[in-house]
Amino acid sequence: MMAKNYIEILNNSESIKISEIPVLEYSTFFSVIDELFTDNSNHCLNYFAVPFNEIYKFICCIGADTNKNIIVLSHEQPKKEGVTLESLTIKHFQFHIFEREIHENYGIIFSNHPWLKPVRYPFNRYHSENNINNYPFYSIESEELHEVGVGPIHAGIIEPGYFRFLCNGENVLHLEIQLGFQHRGIEQLFIEKQNILQQSVLAESIAGDTAIGHALSYAILCESLSKHIINPDLASERIIGMELERIAIHIGDTAALCTDIAYQFGQVVNEALRTIIINTLQLWCGNRFGKGLIRPCGSNYPLKKEIIQNIKKNIEEVEHRYLQITNRIFTLPSVLSRFEGIGKVTTRQATTIGAVGMAARSSGLKRDIRWSHPFLSYKNLSFDPVVINKCDVWSRAMLRKIEVERSIAIIKDLINNLGETEITHFPKYNINFDPSSFAISLIEGWRGEICHIALTDNNGKIIYYNVKDPSMHNWMALAIAVRDQEISDFPICNKSYNLSYCGNDL
Repeated sequence: MMAKNYIEILNNSESIKISEIPVLEYSTFFSVIDELFTDNSNHCLNYFAVPFNEIYKFICCIGADTNKNIIVLSHEQPKKEGVTLESLTIKHFQFHIFEREIHENYGIIFSNHPWLKPVRYPFNRYHSENNINNYPFYSIESEELHEVGVGPIHAGIIEPGYFRFLCNGENVLHLEIQLGFQHRGIEQLFIEKQNILQQSVLAESIAGDTAIGHALSYAILCESLSKHIINPDLASERIIGMELERIAIHIGDTAALCTDIAYQFGQVVNEALRTIIINTLQLWCGNRFGKGLIRPCGSNYPLKKEIIQNIKKNIEEVEHRYLQITNRIFTLPSVLSRFEGIGKVTTRQATTIGAVGMAARSSGLKRDIRWSHPFLSYKNLSFDPVVINKCDVWSRAMLRKIEVERSIAIIKDLINNLGETEITHFPKYNINFDPSSFAISLIEGWRGEICHIALTDNNGKIIYYNVKDPSMHNWMALAIAVRDQEISDFPICNKSYNLSYCGNDL
C-alpha cells in the first residue's frame, strides 16, 4: 500500500523493490518522522545509511504497532565531506543510537545531537583516529563526586564492556556504558560470504544466547527474497525451537537473579531446570543452544515423534518445578526486599528511549513482535503479550516467570496441531534472491525484537546487510535504571536486563 511519503509493508517479512521506497527531501523526511512519532505506539525499528556510487541512501523503518505494519521511507545525501543534517534525536530520543552509528560509519554530522559518540569502533570507521582508549566520557568536576569504573574484563566468560559510574557517596548519579571492544564485522561478512550456509552459521553466531532467534530472522529474510513459502508444520517447528530458547534463557536469568541476592536454593534449582531445556534442544539438533536447527527453506532436524514425546515430558516437568520454585521466590520477604522498587524505568522513559521486548513490557509498554507484527505460526495464534506496570527488578523477574508459562502453553498448542505425517523439508542453499530488492525480517527473540535487513543488486546479490539486536535499544534502559540507586544495586539491575555485548558490537 503506497502513501504519499512512505510505503507501508503490510506484512512482516515481505520484500519490495528498492525503487518502491519513496525518496524525500530531508526536511520532508524529518517532518514525516515527527508526525509519525506523535503516536507512541510507533517506534524506530531501524535507521541506517547505505553507500552507493555517489550518494548515501538513508532508510528508516518504523514499526506501527497499532496498525501492525511497517513504514519505510528514505532520503539521499551526496558522498562528500561535512554533510550535516538536523538531528532527529533532539525531538525523538530513540534515534540517538542510529544517528551515532551513521556518524561513526560515514562521518555524517547530526547537528544538535546531544550524544554524538562512537558506538562500535568498527575497523572501517570514518574517523580512524578515534579509538576506544580516548572515548569521551561524560564527567562533572566536583570535590563531592567520584567515579567508579567496572570492566572491561569481567569474571567468567562474558564479553567485554566498560561501565563508568558517577557517584555521590553510594548513590549513582549517572552511568555511561562503553562497548565496542570486540567488533567482529559480522555485517560485512554477510556481503563477503555469499554462500547461504556460511551466512546461516554467521547469523546464529551474532549472539550466542540467541542462536535460534538470529538464525530464524536470517532464514525468513532469505525466504522473503526468494519468494519461498514454507510448510506450516516447519513454521510450527521453528516457533517451538524459538520458545524453547526463550524458556531456557528466562529460567537461567531467574537463577542469575537469585545468585545476585545470595538466594542459593533458587539459583541451583533454576540452573538444573535450564539444563533440562537445553538438553532437550541437544537431543533435537545435537547442540544445546540450537545451532544448526534453523536453516533457510527447511531443516536437517525434523521434529520426529520421539523428540516430540521428549519435549512434552520435559516441559511438563520443568513447568511443575519452575512454578514451585518461583512461587517460593516471589513470596520470600528477603527476596522481595531486593526486587521491589529497585531499578525503576517508567513507561514514559521506556517509550522515550524506544525500549523493546522485555525491557518495554516490564515497564508497562505493550511491545512484542509476536503480537504487533506476527510471523510464522503466530499469525494463527491468539497471542497477547505479558505487560507489567511496576517497572522495577521485580517486574523484570516476574515477566520471566509468566513468559515461561506462556511459552510452554504455546509449545503444547503447536505440538497438538502438528500434522500426522512426518515430512522432512531439507534446507535449500542454492536459492536465488530477487534483484534490486529490500527485505526486512522481524522476530521476537527472548530479549526483544530482532531486525535483519538486506538489499540486493541487479543480479540478486546481497550488497548490504544490517542487524539490529534488541540490546541496541535497551542498554539505555539499564543506564536509567541505576540512577538514584546505590551502586551495590547495579549487579541485580544488570542481571534483570541481561543485555548482549556482542549483539551490540556485532
